[in-house]
Amino acid sequence: MVNRNCGADSFFLLNSFPQIINMKTREHYLELLNNHISNPKMIAHCLASEAVMRALAVKLGEDVDKWGLAGLLHDLDVEITNGDSFKHGNITAEMLSKEDFPADAVEAILLHNEKATGRLRSTTFDHALAAGETITGLIFAVALVYPDKKISSVKTKSVVKRMKEKLFAASVHRENIMECEKIGIPLDEFAELAIGALAPIEKELGF
Repeated sequence: MVNRNCGADSFFLLNSFPQIINMKTREHYLELLNNHISNPKMIAHCLASEAVMRALAVKLGEDVDKWGLAGLLHDLDVEITNGDSFKHGNITAEMLSKEDFPADAVEAILLHNEKATGRLRSTTFDHALAAGETITGLIFAVALVYPDKKISSVKTKSVVKRMKEKLFAASVHRENIMECEKIGIPLDEFAELAIGALAPIEKELGF
């Protein structure tokens, strides 16, 4: 099961993610997330996206907390919109604008689903979020075919290989993952970074 409460004594909170950001506490945004998403698998996806986005921010010299929270909250309206690709993202953007969330983070969240806006991603933040949240699904799928079903067992070459197998985890938008190249990170390096971000928190993610 996914640890939705994420207690203060967990490795996930203490060692990986600072509690205070410029706007509100991370705990506030976790509460917001849990108030709007009930599916444990979706919660796990959001936590995983946060971890990957934080790792990307470190690598690219960006604001780690802002990027991480964008990953955490990017699917905030998924249950409200029932995943409608022409609505998903818009309600999240409205909600976070009222939270005084940074405008560039709101924009990246809005554009992680281009169908909702009819606009294309253009910034490093935009491409990073699209690639970062999408690769989590592929890594989860790869982990589940390993004997021990652990993310920590997943090899970079396995993720790269599965990228080429279109029928494997067919719902994963591989073109989004490949936007890693638009932020200057080759696929193999991106996969390694993402696995490294997720492995330490695999128990919190339900693995």
